[in-house]
Amino acid sequence: MINILVVDDHSLIRKGLKQILEDSPDIHVAGEAETGIQAINMLRKQHFDLVLLDISLPDKHGMDVLKQLKLEKPDVKVIVLSMYPEEQYGLRALKAGAASYINKQSAPEKLVGAIRQVMSGKKYISETLAEQLLNNLIGESQDLLHQSLSNREYQTLCLMSSGNSLTEISEIMKLSPKTVSVYRARMLEKMGFKNNAEAVHYAIAHQLVDAKD
Repeated sequence: MINILVVDDHSLIRKGLKQILEDSPDIHVAGEAETGIQAINMLRKQHFDLVLLDISLPDKHGMDVLKQLKLEKPDVKVIVLSMYPEEQYGLRALKAGAASYINKQSAPEKLVGAIRQVMSGKKYISETLAEQLLNNLIGESQDLLHQSLSNREYQTLCLMSSGNSLTEISEIMKLSPKTVSVYRARMLEKMGFKNNAEAVHYAIAHQLVDAKD
């Protein structure tokens, strides 16, 4: 039996995922968490074979939760399940230790097969993500400026490009406005942009604007 922890702040999505998964006799949703901290605490107290992790959580960004989960429980498999397209967080999730990254819109068709493949010790890669990995391998994506950014700098770029103010970004990231300003300055410097407008134009052109989860 594969014991799964579902981490998503939307109760309807958790319910829908549970219905999809428990049609399979070898899969059991053994726990649900609404926040990143709750998920981490549950993993400390209870055994799970696999975590289905959302990117947008109310307390911690999913990438930060992923890193902490892999640090504390390296043997637990993690599939990132999000509304954000693969182009936005797919490669970053894999590099941070996820075994797969699946867009929620395609989850009903792919999820059960992905879980079984991941539990067999393999990664589950969508066609879109496979193309990105291939481009990285042959060097075709080296000109993508955002790949040089840290996760925090990248998150700042995405949130800023979605029209969020400095105050709103600091609230979403649970950081002080001063700290967010530092990330924004580093992002602009690394990407060679003179101002926010240039960064926003780049993000829109490369489809990095945050979707609403």
